[in-house]
Amino acid sequence: MDKNILNLLDETRKFPPSAEFKSRAHIANKDNFVRDLDFSRSHPQEYWAKQARILDWFKDWDSVLKQGADNSFSWFDGALLNASYNCIDRHLPTKSKKAAILWEGEPGDKRTLSFEELHASVCKFANVLEGLGVGPSDVVTVYMPMLPELLIAMQACARIGALHNVVFAGFSAQALRERIEDSRSKLVITADGGYRKGRVLDTKETVDKALEGLGLDVQVVVVERAKNPVSMIDNRDFWWHELMVRAPSNHLAPKLSAEHPLFLLYTSGSTGKPKGILHTTAGYLLHTTLSSKLIFDLHDDDIFWCSADAGWVTGHSYVCYGPLANGTTILIYEGAPNCPDWGRFWRLIENYQVSKFYTAPTAIRAFMKQGEEIPGAYNLTSLKLLGTVGEPINPEAWMWFNRVIGKGNCPIVDTWWQTETGGIMLSPLPGVTDAKPGSVATPFFGVDADVVDDQGRPLPPNVGGNLVIRSPWPGMLRGIHGDKDRYIKQYWSDIPGVYFTGDEARRDEDGFFWILGRIDDVLNVSGHRLSTMELESSLVSHPAVAEAAVVGAPHEIKGEAIAAFVSLEQGRIGSDELLAKLKAHVTEQIGAIARPDQIYFVDALPKTRSGKIMRRVLRSLASGQKLSGDLSTLEDRQSIEDIAAVANP
Repeated sequence: MDKNILNLLDETRKFPPSAEFKSRAHIANKDNFVRDLDFSRSHPQEYWAKQARILDWFKDWDSVLKQGADNSFSWFDGALLNASYNCIDRHLPTKSKKAAILWEGEPGDKRTLSFEELHASVCKFANVLEGLGVGPSDVVTVYMPMLPELLIAMQACARIGALHNVVFAGFSAQALRERIEDSRSKLVITADGGYRKGRVLDTKETVDKALEGLGLDVQVVVVERAKNPVSMIDNRDFWWHELMVRAPSNHLAPKLSAEHPLFLLYTSGSTGKPKGILHTTAGYLLHTTLSSKLIFDLHDDDIFWCSADAGWVTGHSYVCYGPLANGTTILIYEGAPNCPDWGRFWRLIENYQVSKFYTAPTAIRAFMKQGEEIPGAYNLTSLKLLGTVGEPINPEAWMWFNRVIGKGNCPIVDTWWQTETGGIMLSPLPGVTDAKPGSVATPFFGVDADVVDDQGRPLPPNVGGNLVIRSPWPGMLRGIHGDKDRYIKQYWSDIPGVYFTGDEARRDEDGFFWILGRIDDVLNVSGHRLSTMELESSLVSHPAVAEAAVVGAPHEIKGEAIAAFVSLEQGRIGSDELLAKLKAHVTEQIGAIARPDQIYFVDALPKTRSGKIMRRVLRSLASGQKLSGDLSTLEDRQSIEDIAAVANP
């Protein structure tokens, strides 16, 4: 059986950057770009040492990189710095009055924090943390909506050397409990509640349930947000505002070692014990700062909006750290993209004059389904660049994003990276790359990526295989909290000598990378390995289809049958005629081997609150199995019941 994924879709369109964009871009000369890229890969330590000057250091390093035999890595050994100082303090001489954070709540309330005001708040809360007995290397769990206090808490932890462990506020009490317990957290920071789709999420009640009978001595700090009734336990629970009013507004940032732990971030526990991914200070901060500047082409007048929640790594790297380290004004929004209507994101862009917008393909496809008229009603001319993150974007969604939102004038940086990589690893560089819809282009500076077979041998162009990283990079994870064996087994054992990403990819004749999905999102149909991403892209390219998710179902002859769940454009109705047309469309685009066995028309696909399609749920429904695993992040439980009625009538 052929173990390589078949490459069946062929995307040839190219979109070069405009002359106007190139005129301001940090990297606009293609020859210089290729030269610097080659140097960064052939001399990575020299390259990263030079780029490290983008940060402020209290003491220089003795060595750039040390690597242990057990896949341990140490970057900038001997150096001293502070992440919070780099994100805030160093900007005060020139940007004290500049907006650091623009915030809007779902009900429409607004706040602005200048760098000076952010500094005072972070210093105050750093003093609060120390007053509560939190010290360097202690873990603080943060479970709250997207409020300014969330970023203040993260920065204050970084300032004193405590590790923040941010848990997405949509997780269940049990999922939160697992993360508090595994990290041995000393403190939990939450809010009384937060707004989502017009209702209040009672985050404090979830924290109370998570802590019941836990057996840890955990204190709780509560931000007053929704003013909903909450229970407060004496000598355990404290109001944020009462602690802050008594705290001094000055705090000297301590000099921390380059490898001082910065944060833990847990991956989902739906299929097993959650993994606490550990990142340290200097390398992570360098990677996120440099990639923010160059990939989003950040300038002093930019308003940058990454729509990710801080409960995910994107909200760490490209909300809390990378942009702020560049002195960039960021926008954060508390609520849902469709509250009170589907124009909310576009109003935010218009009202705040957002210039760089970074969001998820699932959100883009959801906007597509609503039609062009909604974004067309808003003035989006402030936009200069668009970005996507989280999963592969199908070419038709890319084209819609380019045409309807960017008006054909905005480069699109389609980025690939992981919680474990810390920062973006593959992406177009907007001033020099001729972007291809659906491709994450080429590796970032200093990143040595490859597509290989199961023995680690490089594969020829347009043959799908394992995406690996051959050399260490500064933003890389340093381990899994409390589980060194799992760290080595998961990332360094499948193909010895390289970092195993767990993703499938191909590289085309121009050296551009195309992400084909997770290895477990590959179908084995009659001995042929097919990428779910390409099948979904084919379906979405039909004008009747707004979104599609493809999964495998057991088949006694083929091994796996192709089951597609399709959400139609507004005004379209599912029928036997349309079903036949869609099957023929996929056959024409890809081939008979890719013809779906089943197509289910559904009103909505099951998604997490961060917008990712829960394919695990769809696989169970397509196979007639009982749902299992953690469903706490599901946005709309009704969507599962509706799909189950269609798939298993």
